[in-house]
Amino acid sequence: MLKLFLPKSLFVRAIIIVVAPVVLLQLVAAGVFYDRHLDTVTRRLARSVAADIGFVAAALTREKDDLARLHILQSANLRLNLAFSLIPGEKLKAGPLPRPYSPLENLLIRTIDEGMELAFNIENRTTEKHYLIKVAFEGGVLQVLVPRNRLASGTLLVLILWIVGSSLLLLAIAIMFLRNQVRPILRLADAADRFGQGQDVADFRPSGAVEVRRAGDAFLRMRDRLDRHIRQRTEMLAGVSHDLRTPLTRLKLELAMLRDIPAAAEMQGDVDEMEDMIEGYLAFARGAVGEQTVETDVNALLDEAVGDARRHGGAVEFTASGDLRGLLRPMSLRRCLDNLLGNAQRYAKHCSLAARRDGDTIEIIVDDDGPGVPEAEREAVFRPFYRLENSRNQGTGGVGLGLAIARDTVRNQGGDVMLDTAPQGGLRAIIRLPA
Repeated sequence: MLKLFLPKSLFVRAIIIVVAPVVLLQLVAAGVFYDRHLDTVTRRLARSVAADIGFVAAALTREKDDLARLHILQSANLRLNLAFSLIPGEKLKAGPLPRPYSPLENLLIRTIDEGMELAFNIENRTTEKHYLIKVAFEGGVLQVLVPRNRLASGTLLVLILWIVGSSLLLLAIAIMFLRNQVRPILRLADAADRFGQGQDVADFRPSGAVEVRRAGDAFLRMRDRLDRHIRQRTEMLAGVSHDLRTPLTRLKLELAMLRDIPAAAEMQGDVDEMEDMIEGYLAFARGAVGEQTVETDVNALLDEAVGDARRHGGAVEFTASGDLRGLLRPMSLRRCLDNLLGNAQRYAKHCSLAARRDGDTIEIIVDDDGPGVPEAEREAVFRPFYRLENSRNQGTGGVGLGLAIARDTVRNQGGDVMLDTAPQGGLRAIIRLPA
């Protein structure tokens, strides 16, 4: 359940790991401070006010002379930081103590009530920032205006400002530090993503903490191994192609001279099939080696592919929508389209080509009205040299590399090819490429 509420970003999680314990520690310290220190200080201040009021009330009780009482009030106002006034003849209205609006005010009222022997009322005048205390007095009411600084300590506000200020400062430092630590990870992820899409990542340099640098160095070694493997495979196949073409050429010349022999035609067909197999395998193994990604107008590329298909006698409909530009490998994409359109023309009477943009993805759809591919074999047909045992397995059906080459060239650009059922009942091939 905790995973559902945790943030997904490493940056936010790291900030929480750094800041949360410190803030929690400060809150615990503030709670202990309030429970111990602030409580004690507030009680002492309230008792001090109650004692001053009681002392003045006792002094006024002993003096019957109005002039003497006036001198006592003046002296108390001057020295006690309280505003005393005597209202003769007024009766103190008895009633319950006022309802406190905060735990601190509740503590003040209870403390004054415990330290005051005379009947009193207390009123919190928030707008005027003082408390009004009326004390029952012989022959009248003793009225006292008590400033807030006589009853409440200002350390609570200082503590809150300290907690908030230090937390914000710590958060700012953590953000600046962690951003520099997370940035190399994001650069590594971006380089890996671009490399997976077939783009050049020569500008990537490992940076950051030791662990991140190790991951970056491992990525560069992996990139070099993959590039070396592809290069060696291509060079080997180029050599195989050269070695095989020479004897095949000799065989074709010898068969051309033996045209009168009945078996020569069958042998010529076998040689042609071998040559097609070699060409198909080389096209599959060659992939997109050496081709760089460039800004490509997909609409123009599709229009050229449709034009070539129509010149070869195919009935192809083409529909495009919106601006379809992106960093792609045009030759590889063209090879993929030629294979898909060639398959559609070979096994169907009509086919259609449509393209559109879906967010950050370019989607190309090739539909035909042919026999289609059974759903259980739609992944198997992408395996090299896999051939269906149905109407798509004709003598002119190739060597089983067309769809394998199509998917390989698209995946080298960070996309994918999937098969589905077309609205006409045939096969639908869907190409998705990052735009």
